[in-house]
Amino acid sequence: MEKTIQEDLSFNEETIRSIFGHEAAEDEDIERLKRYYVKTEIFNSMRSSIPLYLLVGHKGVGKSALIKVLSSEDKDECNIPIIIQPDDVLNINIDTNNFLQRIRDWKEGLSKIIFKELLYSVNELVKTKIENEKMKKWVDNLLTLTNSVFGRKISELQNSYLDLSHSEITAFFKNSLFEEKIVTVYLDDLDRGWKNSKTDIENLSAMLNAVRDLSRDTSNLRFRVGLRSDVYYAIRTSDETTDKIDGSVLWLKWTNHEILVMLIKRIETYFGNTFDEKVLLKSNQNEFQPILNKVFEDRFNGKGHWENAPMYRVLMSLIRKRPRDLVKLCTLAGRNAYMQEHSKIMTSDLEKSFSNYSNDRLTDTGNEYQSEFPMVKELLLKMKPSQKELAIGKPCRFTRAELLKKLDEVSSMSHFYFVDGKSVTSSTLSAFLYKINFITARKQTQQGIKRIYYDENQYIYNDFTDFGFDYEIHPAFRWALQPANISSLFQQIELSEE
Repeated sequence: MEKTIQEDLSFNEETIRSIFGHEAAEDEDIERLKRYYVKTEIFNSMRSSIPLYLLVGHKGVGKSALIKVLSSEDKDECNIPIIIQPDDVLNINIDTNNFLQRIRDWKEGLSKIIFKELLYSVNELVKTKIENEKMKKWVDNLLTLTNSVFGRKISELQNSYLDLSHSEITAFFKNSLFEEKIVTVYLDDLDRGWKNSKTDIENLSAMLNAVRDLSRDTSNLRFRVGLRSDVYYAIRTSDETTDKIDGSVLWLKWTNHEILVMLIKRIETYFGNTFDEKVLLKSNQNEFQPILNKVFEDRFNGKGHWENAPMYRVLMSLIRKRPRDLVKLCTLAGRNAYMQEHSKIMTSDLEKSFSNYSNDRLTDTGNEYQSEFPMVKELLLKMKPSQKELAIGKPCRFTRAELLKKLDEVSSMSHFYFVDGKSVTSSTLSAFLYKINFITARKQTQQGIKRIYYDENQYIYNDFTDFGFDYEIHPAFRWALQPANISSLFQQIELSEE
């Protein structure tokens, strides 16, 4: 039933989830996820016929959500998606010190898993009434092929697939029957439990080499692999063989505008309204305010740089270009609105959520990168403003020289180290903080502050050239670093440009 704009919202947990979605979008109901998902150029590239793509991005940018939408659309188009997750690869024996043997073990193990999952998918189709005649014919032909090649029914092969040889499975996939259907293999979350150890790096490096070989040797299969950015960096800088897959890497990144459009789609679908995504993507952000007004107070009723600012600018200034950040912030604010019995999320509801949101972002960043830099939480907390920085009214903002000086002081009182043995200097620490989006490059524009992230330009911070940017600790972390100076943050933090 279509909801009306005049309806008073009650921000209970069901309403919050229905409007803003699940923090982990891959846990979202698939039909709901497909209704609000924004399809960027990265999405279109992943849909292409290119045999292999590695989807790389920070935690919270939506790698698993994208894979979930892609695999669902594969089914809608009567193609075959195969999703491989960590539990599926437990039986692959890769206990060897020989790297080439490890690659072969991965190839054979993955081939058998793909074969098993294909049989499972076909078996599920057999149990249902297949409406599409071409799909029905393809399934019937596959059943005939399986019987003629292996002399066993699919149900039997599902239980004995490990007994088949790699050559038998490879020959099976090369049958012309597979040219009629696209079979896409999605390997997701294989970096779960990543410790950045030598064994971890060698295992995933061998896996990537194996996938590259399979995608090249078996033209009927496409492969899409999701990896966290810190994991990819570790593998890429430790193993020269991975230079061959560098051209297959897609960085999943969002603009603030695209993330805002995703929020608008979530609100509009909640109210049962229709829209054109392409029009939304081309619209100015100020055109979204009437839609946001259904859920949020019109303007930020605060002070300092934020006084009377449109609510979308406040939201976009606090997220790190990760959809999960926005869902987290809106969820926390919605819960505060529920406790105050507000029918819209008000300024006070947002303000009460900032500290929890900021602490969560600090914790998440520490968890994400401690395998690379074990004392990352200590480093981030020691970047809190000094009394001198607070006195001059420019905390958390630095010139290049000031940033290096700050890190000299921080590191002199600690025993920091990188897991890979890289030397700890103010310069390497600066580069690390920029890479993990704790600090951003910044430049003043007429529309506000332009914040530039590592994924957008890796070379703004480097050891060789100063491009004239200032640097600042991202606003998302400020409440965690300045718990005693919260009231002054609105005077310190300038909103991002539209």
